[in-house]
Amino acid sequence: MKYFHDAHWRKEFFSRHGKIVTIGLILVAFCFGIFFHWLFFSAAKPSPGLAETVRETEEDKPLFWTCSMHPQIRQPRPGKCPICGMDLIPVFRVVEEEISLRQISVSKAARELMKVQTTPVERRFVTAEIRMVGKVSFDETLLGYITAWIPGRLDRLFVDYAGLEVKQGDHMVSIYSPELYATQAELIHATKSMRELKKGSANYVGIINLIDSAKERLRLWGLTEDQIREIEERDKPSDHLTIYAPMGGVVIEKLRLEGDYVNVGDRIYVIADLSQLWVMLDAYESDLVWLRYGQKITFTTEAYPGEKFIGQIVFISPLLNDVTRTVKVRVNVPNPEGKLKPDMFVRGVVHAEIAEGGRVVDPAIAGKWICPMHPEVIEDQSGTCRKCEMPLVTTESMGYASVSEIPIHKPLVIPVSAALVTGTRAIVYVEVPDTELPTFEGREIVLGPRAGDFYLVKTGLQEGEIVVTRGNMKIDSAVQIEAKPSMMMPEGGVIPAMHHHGPEMPLPEEGRPVVPIGIPPIFINQLREIEVAYEAVSVAIQARDIYQIRSAFESLGKVLREINGELLTGHPRMLWREFSMLLNNDAVEGSQVKQLKDADRVFLLLQRHMQRVREQFDTAHIDHLPHPPHLIEVPAGFRTQFGRFFDAYNTLQTALAGDDFQGVMKSIPDLQSALKDIDVQILPEDAHHIWTDEYYPIENTLRIMRQSKDIKTLRENFSPLSNRLITIVKSFNLEGIGPIYEHYCSMALDGKGAAWLQRDEDVRNPYFGHMMLRCADRTEIILEDKPEVENGEHRYHE
Repeated sequence: MKYFHDAHWRKEFFSRHGKIVTIGLILVAFCFGIFFHWLFFSAAKPSPGLAETVRETEEDKPLFWTCSMHPQIRQPRPGKCPICGMDLIPVFRVVEEEISLRQISVSKAARELMKVQTTPVERRFVTAEIRMVGKVSFDETLLGYITAWIPGRLDRLFVDYAGLEVKQGDHMVSIYSPELYATQAELIHATKSMRELKKGSANYVGIINLIDSAKERLRLWGLTEDQIREIEERDKPSDHLTIYAPMGGVVIEKLRLEGDYVNVGDRIYVIADLSQLWVMLDAYESDLVWLRYGQKITFTTEAYPGEKFIGQIVFISPLLNDVTRTVKVRVNVPNPEGKLKPDMFVRGVVHAEIAEGGRVVDPAIAGKWICPMHPEVIEDQSGTCRKCEMPLVTTESMGYASVSEIPIHKPLVIPVSAALVTGTRAIVYVEVPDTELPTFEGREIVLGPRAGDFYLVKTGLQEGEIVVTRGNMKIDSAVQIEAKPSMMMPEGGVIPAMHHHGPEMPLPEEGRPVVPIGIPPIFINQLREIEVAYEAVSVAIQARDIYQIRSAFESLGKVLREINGELLTGHPRMLWREFSMLLNNDAVEGSQVKQLKDADRVFLLLQRHMQRVREQFDTAHIDHLPHPPHLIEVPAGFRTQFGRFFDAYNTLQTALAGDDFQGVMKSIPDLQSALKDIDVQILPEDAHHIWTDEYYPIENTLRIMRQSKDIKTLRENFSPLSNRLITIVKSFNLEGIGPIYEHYCSMALDGKGAAWLQRDEDVRNPYFGHMMLRCADRTEIILEDKPEVENGEHRYHE
């Protein structure tokens, strides 16, 4: 062994046998690894994800194998992830009837391991706590200035330094002025002359005017009536004038020194009344939604720890600091004891109680009248402000909820921890009641503003539903692993469409559109109404009119509420539940947008969701199924007028099919003129409503087309125009103005598909022109009547 400790021997040994030793160590380590792996994992099954952790009942075979880091990987057997090399994990189906694409069931033990906590959705007033920082400042309305009213020399300053407190009427300055001396001498001399003249019988009117003139000059120079009276009684004029304080307060600035010469208007002192001060606070722009004129605010200072001061918001600046992203908020604060000093730093807090719609509730002033200049002036009835005589305004006009709303209009709220925020929207998980296993359903909701520890909910939840407040990220991960829609994967995995075109699908018979398998035709007709509402939103977006955009989104929401999802069963029903949720969120958020950029963002979401509806329900080729056979009767005069309008439309369609840009632009004014000539007053009530719904979008579309610069834009707008006309033709009894054929091309508008109308069945595609003039998947006659023809022109039945 002594040789082993010898350094030379060790070096010689490892040089000869190093490789053998290294291989031996690796083998030993490998054996230990196998042993510990068997020790810890042999009795355990492969980890199947959260939905399968400690399963109580499970199927014999997994549905598929996936990667916990890359859930898009789905293999039929175990193995390695082709992306990261991790072991794939099995995914089992926990048996539970599904009602939603976002639903997931877990075992009771797994629920405990995830530490899931829930709370009910409720309506309640919540309090937003807005914290601000700032500093004390002078009340600018209570600042006073001592100025020179006459030119002269400051011979004496009675207040020697800033910081002294003075009272109204205290002497401040003694000023020497030759002009003052001359005017006093003039007044004294005139007064003496007046006395002498009164002893005789001479006329002394001119002397009176001289006296009045001298007195007026002295008044304008700031002399009081007592000072002027004293000058009249003296025999000798004075060359000095004493200036008195016009108000009480603290001298905060001394701007001149003794011996200085001053001109009229030069400032000598600045006096501030510190019995009331301003506090200038910085509020973040995200907190402005809760701040209101007249709100009470509590703040503290470092000088008086634990002591709270109360003020009132009197001004919220309309300007935003683009560097700090803050807005100045001014607060009026009484300071009778003088504790607060200008430039003190303060921390303020506003507690705003929130009602539905984000309105602030303040029962103390609800239903009352307030002065827009003096918030402390609050009256029970209308009138004028006792301070500034401005008309009082209602507190509701300042953003407060009315007194009648307080007991009933509570906002729908959820805890902040329940929302997995994705922008203006969020994913929440709702616990499904009355299930054998713990079951959760994902929901996309539209959030309102945050108020303290709560979010206001605009849409997506109902009062009483149970939402997950803890463990929701774990549930979302489990949903993601199963390739279902989640926060991280909004569209989930690939969902097979309801029906695909293929060689095995039967062709339409006699021009009738194919309805997807399992989907009632009446439901497809309802989907068509959504397409019409969607096109109205598209037209409004192009018009760049925020009010029209809101109205179009609101109309889309109304159409969605009328869709009867109960007509569907099974997987189609789950699909519609998902899409109706997404589309409704688009409609709600779009109906409340305030800026065009927000409208564009919501519209992009709506476009994507509508595309998914078309893909999943396979409705691209049946966008315009015929309405039920009942047609609304309209007067013959309307039919004649609409026939002329349709002829103008047909001219426009022919020009588009011929790639004739100039011809299209010439036909648009004719189409607009024919539209205006239609007398809607002769329509019955039911027809009048339908025509009104279609008229304004048609008018707006034509206006947009008239401003178009290229034929591509014209073709994009020709589709919504055609769809509006299809709705009218299929809704009204237009006997006597036919025939009218509906053509449909699924390749038009980059594969979105589009329809148009013609007088004949000879296809002339307006979306492709000569490039694919005969392209059409479907042609059907929707109005068979043939008008009488006279001299090559249509003559409509009167």
